[in-house]
Amino acid sequence: MNFKEKFKKISKKNNSLLCVGLDIDRKKIPKYLFSKSRTPFFDFNKKIIDSTKDLVCAYKLNMAFYEALGMEGYKTLEKTIDYIPNDIVFILDGKRNDIGNTAEKYALSIYKNLGADATTISPYLGFDSIKPFLDYKDKCSFILCRTSNPSSKDFQDLKTKNKPLYVRVSEKIKEWNKENDNCGVVVGATYPEELREIRKILGENIPFLIPGIGAQGGDIKKTVEYGTNKNGSSAIINSSRGIIYAGSGEMFYEKSREKAVSLRDEINKYR
Repeated sequence: MNFKEKFKKISKKNNSLLCVGLDIDRKKIPKYLFSKSRTPFFDFNKKIIDSTKDLVCAYKLNMAFYEALGMEGYKTLEKTIDYIPNDIVFILDGKRNDIGNTAEKYALSIYKNLGADATTISPYLGFDSIKPFLDYKDKCSFILCRTSNPSSKDFQDLKTKNKPLYVRVSEKIKEWNKENDNCGVVVGATYPEELREIRKILGENIPFLIPGIGAQGGDIKKTVEYGTNKNGSSAIINSSRGIIYAGSGEMFYEKSREKAVSLRDEINKYR
């Protein structure tokens, strides 16, 4: 089953476009886990997954939060990957690519060794840095286009032949996808007008990974209306901190579930 088939199936099963970001942070995880568990980070993720797996279409693991913990983090990453139900899309957020030979190794690590369904990559080095990822035909490579952070405008708004750079990037993604049909795009919910513009450029079928909901303050109504296709699909809307750190006590995961239900249902209201 390729990425698009898997996403379509789980999205329909759970009636969801919601992605939960499993961004583990020692400062935010409930303190009791460190006294009661030998694997507190994994146990935290396990509770979040158990309480939300019927509400999501995807989980996203940002590699930085795991690498920052050294070997403990790598072990937690592997255990979490193994624990995610097989029918749920698993995105490994690494934003990793380089010149061709190095990009091949990054793609091998993410797609074959770690088994991700999708990853995030930068377009800055051009197509030869993208191609090794696209060679994995059953995967989806989400290419950064208009990111959710405030300083993204430093470069992404720069005009090239009277068009902002993010528009040029979206046009390239459309071109690359014609041959490979496994490109995705990252566009932040914090820039709704640009989100609408990029969806118009890329059409109905290219999947969007949309961060910026929740803690970053993206507008849910505009995100859904501008980011999805005419069928109210083809978008994965991510929330991390706003869900996984909603609660702080021993029953923290119940609060996380409440937040996930609320966000999933609000997204569906506008589909």
